[in-house]
Amino acid sequence: MQLPFDVQVLTGVAIPVLVVLALLAYSFRILREYERGVVFMLGRFWKVKGPGLVVVVPFIQQIVRVDLRTRVLDVPPQDVISRDNVSVQVNAVLYYRVMDPEKAIIQVEHYNVATSELAQTTLRSVVGQHELDEMLAERAKINADVQRILDEQTGAWGIKVSNVELKHIDLNETMVRAIAKQAEAERLRRAKVIDAEGEQQAAEKLAAAGVILSGQQEAMQLRYLGALQNIAGEQSSTIVFPIPIDLFEKFRQATATKSGS
Repeated sequence: MQLPFDVQVLTGVAIPVLVVLALLAYSFRILREYERGVVFMLGRFWKVKGPGLVVVVPFIQQIVRVDLRTRVLDVPPQDVISRDNVSVQVNAVLYYRVMDPEKAIIQVEHYNVATSELAQTTLRSVVGQHELDEMLAERAKINADVQRILDEQTGAWGIKVSNVELKHIDLNETMVRAIAKQAEAERLRRAKVIDAEGEQQAAEKLAAAGVILSGQQEAMQLRYLGALQNIAGEQSSTIVFPIPIDLFEKFRQATATKSGS
């Protein structure tokens, strides 16, 4: 069945118009402020364009969008054997951004996946070089080491790793109990050391006080009267009077004198 002449004309005009509109839609691209377009001409890199309106020649030029914002990458938990043969699980969070869109597209395939895989292997390698106590006490140093190594290797891809943070260091229950026992033993050791230091200082002070009192009779008498006052203040039916040893010494000397005479 043959179409009417008007329909044939309309169809003949509409199809080219639709093709032109489709080509125009393909040719004009709008890139946001945080986006850049890596343009290839006949398969070869041409230039980086954006942001704003970008015109691409259909079938001759192709454009690849690149996001320049800082991205957050959650590194999944990694099984690590520490230097002192302790099995732990470590995960981290990674902050990075594309600094050179040309390198990010040309030098590596799927730079997001490549950065994630590199972060996992680097995390296992760096953490495995430390003992468990160092992992728990020196997180900042481990973060800096991982960040530095990743930044050096991803620099060739036009990517800047700005920060790496360890999130969790998970231990099994046996290791947790062992660490708790170790901490308790350390607290007991410190308590005993402090107690011994206190005894030592008290002994030194008592020795110094004894030297002072032995050289001053008046001081000994005052000390004796103070002891009597303390005894008298106690609620007791029996009072014991301490007798100074010097009294016995004088009595012994008097007895020896009488015996000699």
